[in-house]
Amino acid sequence: MNHAPAAKTVRTLIAPDKFKGSLTACEVADALAAGLRSATESRTAIECELLPLADGGDGSVDAAVASGFTRRSYTVTGPTGQPIQAGIAFDGTTAVVEVANSCGLGLLPDGKLEPLKASSRGFGEAVLFALSLNPGRIVLALGGSASTDGGMGMLTALGYTFRDADGRQLHGSGRDLAPIHSIERTTLSELADTELIVASDVCNPLRGAQGAPAVFGPQKGAGPEDVAALNRGLEHFVAKMTEAGVRDAAALAEHKGAGSAGGIGYACLLLGAKQVSGADYFLDLLDFNTRKDGCDIVITGEGSIDEQTLAGKLPAAVARRSGTRPIIAVAGRSLLPQERWSEMALTRVYTLAEYTDQDSSRDPALSAALLHRIGKDIGASLL
Repeated sequence: MNHAPAAKTVRTLIAPDKFKGSLTACEVADALAAGLRSATESRTAIECELLPLADGGDGSVDAAVASGFTRRSYTVTGPTGQPIQAGIAFDGTTAVVEVANSCGLGLLPDGKLEPLKASSRGFGEAVLFALSLNPGRIVLALGGSASTDGGMGMLTALGYTFRDADGRQLHGSGRDLAPIHSIERTTLSELADTELIVASDVCNPLRGAQGAPAVFGPQKGAGPEDVAALNRGLEHFVAKMTEAGVRDAAALAEHKGAGSAGGIGYACLLLGAKQVSGADYFLDLLDFNTRKDGCDIVITGEGSIDEQTLAGKLPAAVARRSGTRPIIAVAGRSLLPQERWSEMALTRVYTLAEYTDQDSSRDPALSAALLHRIGKDIGASLL
């Protein structure tokens, strides 16, 4: 008697980061999954488990929500004073609060950069809202900020009062750093009872040649004079923090990561936050290890695969944790030659650039369509 061969099922875990400027991690995962599912035959089925990821930058709240957290919305002060709806993610114990959706570059009206005017106040207000939910911990996802204010605006929202020489209250911005004359520190009791985690892989200090103004200021519209003014302002800010009784204010300014998000990393350190690797922390938070154990193949990716990826960005962390499973990477572009794929244990790298001559980096519809085609091609290779 002839027996038909047993049906085959290939289980894939689709765990990408965002394609910055084009698609969120959720949209990347959805497009790839749709393509994979369209590439089936009668004796083979492809199962897709989607795990959109983040590394502590923009998209962190969306990734947490996609993994089962609940989204909560709250009105905060945008980077230049306009009210906006910021979202946080909460699972009953852990809250994820994000700079990008509370005071980020993408929230500037008409995209107009405001390197001196922009403030981190909205992020502080989002943290305050998270505290009202009585979490055990708050994950502070830094990245994509519009401001370079050392977290002054954030601290203002959390109880600090900054005044100029005439006693007028300063609300926090890059321009407000230099006029600080006095600082009154108020410690919120809720903060004392809540673990604060900074999830970031930025290693820059607050000031100096590798500090926030010099390295990240130009991305936020700061010209050479602005960079110099912001650096002087941050020097003054640190000195005033020391005068206000923060004994380790100067040491924390030199801490790796103090310069992240325009210096919001520094303010978080002042509040006693613990800094961890953003990529590895989010992989743990989103239960990557358990999810990959049930899969045969892992598909990851980001907008660009290059030397920075090898240095420890999210796809590298995914590859490191995936064991002996085949690992496929998908990217907008890859600057990594094939002979170096083995450094991340990659089986194959697919790029959008191989599928089009057009620039897909700012074209979400084109990016999604190309990812669908790539997903279908990946699926065909698995049958």
